[in-house]
Amino acid sequence: MLGANPVEFVTRSTGTWTLVMLCATLAVTPLRRLGGWNALARVRRMLGLFTFFYACLHLTTYVWFDQWFDLIAMARDILKRPFITVGMSAFALMVPLAATSTNAMMRRLGRRWSELHRLVYAVAVLAILHFWWHKAGKNDILEPAIYGAVVAALLGARLWLRWRAAYAGRRRSSA
Repeated sequence: MLGANPVEFVTRSTGTWTLVMLCATLAVTPLRRLGGWNALARVRRMLGLFTFFYACLHLTTYVWFDQWFDLIAMARDILKRPFITVGMSAFALMVPLAATSTNAMMRRLGRRWSELHRLVYAVAVLAILHFWWHKAGKNDILEPAIYGAVVAALLGARLWLRWRAAYAGRRRSSA
């Protein structure tokens, strides 16, 4: 069931689920605005926390089962393999997002909360780069290209919606 290398299978599976949850999280705003599905706003935080959960499982699998908590080996691996460096960076950016996802933190941070949570865009780009570089070493970039196209479309939809709102605002003020 898990194949010849179960650690690799679990590591890749948790990484894939992290990307799936990240894409689902990023899809909430475009689906709400384009499709009028406002009820999706209620699940965005849960999807973001699921993303973080799977990222934790992905990292834990690497730290525990792949590296057996050998900090020196992990440090060498981070420096030697850029895809791991980028993955660790993406995870590091996710930590403050998860830590500030409570209602109390939203109130405490005020407007800065939404500015902080824009880090999810950097996380998405780093996650795609992490996956791309990992697969590029094996000349297998079809799957990362598909996820990259999905993330690009989701981020592009956000830019288009922002531009459309700004353009509509300018037209109303000049009329």
